[in-house]
Amino acid sequence: MQVDFYHLTRQPLARVLPRLAERVVAGGARLLIVTADAEQRAALDRLLWDYAPESFLPHAIAGAMDDAAQPILIAGDTQAGNGARHVLIADGMWREEALGFDRAFHLFDESGIAAARAAWKGLTGREGVERRYWKQGDRGWEQAA
Repeated sequence: MQVDFYHLTRQPLARVLPRLAERVVAGGARLLIVTADAEQRAALDRLLWDYAPESFLPHAIAGAMDDAAQPILIAGDTQAGNGARHVLIADGMWREEALGFDRAFHLFDESGIAAARAAWKGLTGREGVERRYWKQGDRGWEQAA
């Protein structure tokens, strides 16, 4: 199980999340995007429809359509109604249930750095868990740990 911590310092969530989602779907996998905030779920739904005119990311908000048919599902919890094995935590709040997936993307900005550090430390030495810390540098994303 791999957990990728993405520290958003130069680009906002709205720029980073669609690119990660594109890569997951292009690789033939399904993605669950999690945020406890209903307004953020609605904003992410709109974002995935119109973030780039030349692309389309098929998705839905959990419970709005046939969840099982969705390559990308936006939900308030970690119940992957679409069978996703990849989870993206969009609200910066680590959830232990993410360890039940094959890969987790934990995105956070400066306001969530203390919680991200606590999550990082909490995963130290966990068997079967590989952690990676990514930060935005001058040349794009750089793996810092």
